[in-house]
Amino acid sequence: GMPSIGIYSYELFKFYDVENIIRIGSAGAMTAKLKLRDVVAAQAACTNSNYIAQFGMPGTFAPIADFELLETAVAIAREKGVRMPVGNVLSSDNFYDASGKTMDWAKMGVLCAEMESAALYANAAYLGKRALSLLTISDSIDNLVTGKELSPADRQTTFTQMMEIALGVAVAMDKKAN
Repeated sequence: GMPSIGIYSYELFKFYDVENIIRIGSAGAMTAKLKLRDVVAAQAACTNSNYIAQFGMPGTFAPIADFELLETAVAIAREKGVRMPVGNVLSSDNFYDASGKTMDWAKMGVLCAEMESAALYANAAYLGKRALSLLTISDSIDNLVTGKELSPADRQTTFTQMMEIALGVAVAMDKKAN
């Protein structure tokens, strides 16, 4: 979740001089427009977490992806013929929603829920670095949208499109840097 990626990304950015972090992971669909194994690029990340309060902003900070990383990922997905919706995601502190309110985010156009992107994007912004989250839909967040989910074996073996796009972005950024 956010505390863990907060530590890892901060240390990589601050102490190891990493410039770009591309997170890959799973997410739960919050719209029937997303199907199992769809790849989503997180353009921005809403959150129900208090993680961003540590930065002491006088308002609400909206964590977003680095545009160059995002634009490169979109281009690579197109080249590969991969349908990759781009939009807002929910970075939640909760894996299981006892409140029953998680689906309210879908009313605001949030595509899916995961647990890390907002903290990653906030750390990147704070430290002047770049970040992107690419997500593969593994299930619907409440099993009411589609009622479908991937098996654990499928989660381990079928997320290759997301990985190929992420690796393509990393290679493209390395070429630009050299």
